[in-house]
Order: sequence, then structure tokens, then C-alpha cells
Amino acid sequence: MNSRTTITVYSRTKRTLESLKGDESWDEFLLKLVSEVQRLRREKNRSKLSEMFKADFEEVKIKKWAREY
Repeated sequence: MNSRTTITVYSRTKRTLESLKGDESWDEFLLKLVSEVQRLRREKNRSKLSEMFKADFEEVKIKKWAREY
């Protein structure tokens, strides 16, 4: 069962969102917006994890090299 609800926002916020929304329904627009935010967050987190892994790997290489000498 799909029920409806109301989200209260300032008029200025609604005007800004309406200009981005175009002809889409509010549901389509907001779901697309949420999807894009989630995609960007995943991309950011993947980048952070990649940097952390690279840093850890370099640290291990240096420690191994130091033990050899």
C-alpha cells in the first residue's frame, strides 16, 4: 500500500527544487536525487578506502625493506 505524506520546506527551497525537477514527478525526482547522492558517497568511500589501502601497503613495503637492511 502506497501512502502519501507531506514534507515541509521553505518556499525558496521548493522553488529551487522545482527548477531542477522539471516535468518529473516529485517521487521520480527525489528518488533520482537520493540515488545520485548514494552513488557519490560510494565513490567517495571507495576513493578513501583505496588511499588507505595504498598507504598501508607502502608502510608494509617500507618495514620489509628496513628489516632487510
